[in-house]
Amino acid sequence: MLKFNIRGENIEVTDSIREYVTKKISKLEKYFGENTDATANVNLKVYSNREEKVEVTILLPYLTLRAEETSQDLYGSVDLVTDKLERQIRKYKTKVNRKSREKGFKNLDFTAGEVSEEPVEELAVVRTKQFSLKPMDNEEAILQMDMLGHDFFIFEDSETNGVSIVYKRNDGRYGLIETDAD
Repeated sequence: MLKFNIRGENIEVTDSIREYVTKKISKLEKYFGENTDATANVNLKVYSNREEKVEVTILLPYLTLRAEETSQDLYGSVDLVTDKLERQIRKYKTKVNRKSREKGFKNLDFTAGEVSEEPVEELAVVRTKQFSLKPMDNEEAILQMDMLGHDFFIFEDSETNGVSIVYKRNDGRYGLIETDAD
């Protein structure tokens, strides 16, 4: 059974919006087991350029599903996010069943709904790189990343001596991932 946590940023979550989001995303419950407790965290955002963004994260005991869509229509974004999440579930189920067949098990059905097999690309490492990490601060790492034309850059943080990653976000800004020594 899905529990919903629906929040709005720069938008009031009306009963009709809440009902529509709940109705659409609840359709995904057919893929979950009957005794599965899951939480769907839904963020609705409205930007100054009239674009509306829907972010959905569904936390399951065995999997985390996440999708986001931005468009001029909030309801259209909800539909697109639901479709994206359904594709993720199908892809995951196909991988699980393929792995179980390779190991000699019958199809493992982690979901209650029937899903047709879809072709899934193999997850193979096609190239390996090695490099030494240079101590630098966040700003220098962003400059290095931009000069290389990459979407992310790994470096040794000169302040913490830990490994960190800077990355370019979809909105054009930058993010930082810091590793924990524990």
